[in-house]
This record gives sequence, structure tokens and C-alpha cells, in this order.
Amino acid sequence: MSTFDDRENAFEAKFAHDSEMQFRAEARRNKLAGLWAAELLGKSGDEANAYALEVVAADFDEPGIEDVVRKLAADLGDRVSADQIRAKLTELLPLAKAQLLNEV
Repeated sequence: MSTFDDRENAFEAKFAHDSEMQFRAEARRNKLAGLWAAELLGKSGDEANAYALEVVAADFDEPGIEDVVRKLAADLGDRVSADQIRAKLTELLPLAKAQLLNEV
């Protein structure tokens, strides 16, 4: 193998790793947002965890966060606005990444 092939393989491996980590971080962020929303809805324990998994699953509807925002906004009603939900998702992403890095 040439140096260029090695370099190409290294870039491809890094891209795959980074993509997987971003996916995992977004899923963790959505779970944290689901737990936050569950608390606002008065859910706890297994019920809160089940709701958080529903929020994670909602993210598979379309690319981006708007599918999660729509689910949370519909479930939370007048408790919080869509902008507050987006701000919470932005706030939770670094926390989710930090949690994942601590698990490795």
C-alpha cells in the first residue's frame, strides 16, 4: 500500500467514526430532552424512560431537529414554546457529547 492509500483509509475511518459519534450524540441529546419533557409532564421512572425513547424515535422521521421539536411541542402544549425547545436541544448537545466521551 502506498502512503496515499493509507492516508485515504485513515480519512475514511475518521469520517465514519465522526459520523457515528454525531449520530450517537444526537440520539443521547434527544433522550435527555425526552427526560426533561417527561419531568415537565409529571412523568417519572419507567414512564419517563419510555417517553424519552419515544422522543428518540421521533427523530427518525426526517433530517434535522424539527421532527423532535414538533413532537415535544405537541406533547408539552403551552408549557414551553418551540423556540424554548430548540434552545434546550442546543443546550443539551454538548452535555450529550460529554457523556459519550466519559463512557469510552
